Amino acid sequence: MLIIGAHLSASKGYTAMLKQAQEIGANTFQFFTRNPRGGSAKAIDEKDVETFLDLMKTQGFPVILAHAPYTLNCCSAKPETREFAINTFSDDLKRMEYTPNQLYNFHPGSHVGQGEEFGIELIADALNNVLFEDMTTTVLLETMAGKGSEIGKTFEELRAIIDRVELNNKLGVCFDTCHVNDGGYDIVNELDNVLDEFDRVVGIDRLKAVHLNDSKNPLGAHKDRHEKIGDGYIGIDAFERIINHPSLKKLPFFLETPNELDGYAKEIALLKSLYKE
Repeated sequence: MLIIGAHLSASKGYTAMLKQAQEIGANTFQFFTRNPRGGSAKAIDEKDVETFLDLMKTQGFPVILAHAPYTLNCCSAKPETREFAINTFSDDLKRMEYTPNQLYNFHPGSHVGQGEEFGIELIADALNNVLFEDMTTTVLLETMAGKGSEIGKTFEELRAIIDRVELNNKLGVCFDTCHVNDGGYDIVNELDNVLDEFDRVVGIDRLKAVHLNDSKNPLGAHKDRHEKIGDGYIGIDAFERIINHPSLKKLPFFLETPNELDGYAKEIALLKSLYKE
C-alpha cells in the first residue's frame, strides 16, 4: 500500500484534515502545528482528537506528520530567537502526545554566520533540552537544500547532530526530494548510490518519511524552490523509482508541491498509478 498525503490546513482540526485527506485520495497528511510564520497555536480540542484517533484506526491512516513552524531556528545568532525555538519546540512535543506515536518534522536551522560546527552544537543542545524519555513522538530532521547558511544540506551534518543528542533514539530523518536534489545528491541518475551513502553515514533505519517535491532548479543549485511532480528537474521517471525503491516504498510520502487540493488529488492519483504493490 502506498502511504501518501499532502500538506493540509489545520485550521478546522484533526478530524477535518483526515476527511479532507480522504477527499483527495490520501491516507495520511502533514500539517503545521501552529502559524508557520509566527508562534501562536490553537488550543487542543480533546473531543476532536478522540474522534480523529478512532477514525485513524477505522479508516486506515497509519501515521501523520506534524511540521514545526518556519520561525523555529534552533541555531540562530540571536539568543531570543533560540529561546523562542526551544519554547515552541517543547510546547509542540507536549501537544503531540495528544496524538501518540506520530512524526514531528523540523528544519535544523540556519547558523547565520556562526559556522556550521557551532550551529550543529546549538541544534543538538536544543534537542537535548526538549526531548524527554517517555515521549512517543519521533522527531525528524529534514534534509535541506543548503541555501544561505542552512544546516542539514549533507548527510554528514545530520549525523553530527544526531551523535550529539542524548536521546537520539527519538530522532529520525525526513528525506525531501527537492532539497536533496538542490543539495547536490543525484537522485535522478544515482538513487541507489545516494541511499547507500545515506545508509553509510546516517543509517537507513533513521529514514522515517519522504517529502515528495519536484524542483524548479537543477542538481546542486542550493535554491529550494518546489515544483509540481513531473514538471521540474527531477521528473516523473525518477519519482516512479523513488516511490518503488525497496528502502523507501513502505515509508509515508508527503506532497509539498505548489498546488491546491485538486492538484494534490491529481498527483496522488498519478503516483498511485505508478506504485507497484
